[in-house]
Amino acid sequence: MQETPPPHAVPDVQTVNELLDRGRLALEQGMHAEALSYLRAAHEQAPQNARIRSFYGLALARAEKRFSDAVELCNSALKQEFFNPALYFNAAQVYLEFDFKADAIRCLRRGLMIDPSNTAIATLLGDLGRRGGPVLRFLPRSHVLNVWLGHARHRVRLLRVAA
Repeated sequence: MQETPPPHAVPDVQTVNELLDRGRLALEQGMHAEALSYLRAAHEQAPQNARIRSFYGLALARAEKRFSDAVELCNSALKQEFFNPALYFNAAQVYLEFDFKADAIRCLRRGLMIDPSNTAIATLLGDLGRRGGPVLRFLPRSHVLNVWLGHARHRVRLLRVAA
């Protein structure tokens, strides 16, 4: 059951840009329910704004765990402003919220293609790590020996870190 925020959750904010800014700030501070109320109000006033849809999708993912709605909002924003790296960053965060790492990496790489100097995207991509090459490079990654040896290599690395 969906909870509606209390009426005092969005204090006398006049402009859509101010709602967006306050929502973004609340997201950065980890106040997801508050961010959702600001961004929901902004989305109601300007549903055609791609940036608002993207941040609203991120707030939905974090506050209410609504994956399909969040992804739909982020993807529609990306279709409208495919040149905006911040929207790819938001979409990646939505995917990570639900443990879809491969989709998040895809979004981050697209964002970096648009703006190679974007430090937020580069940092998050670096934090996610890079997939190692196959153990036996002369065999395809999907070959049973590479899969088995890759799992073994991963377990050995985990044991080294734990020790």
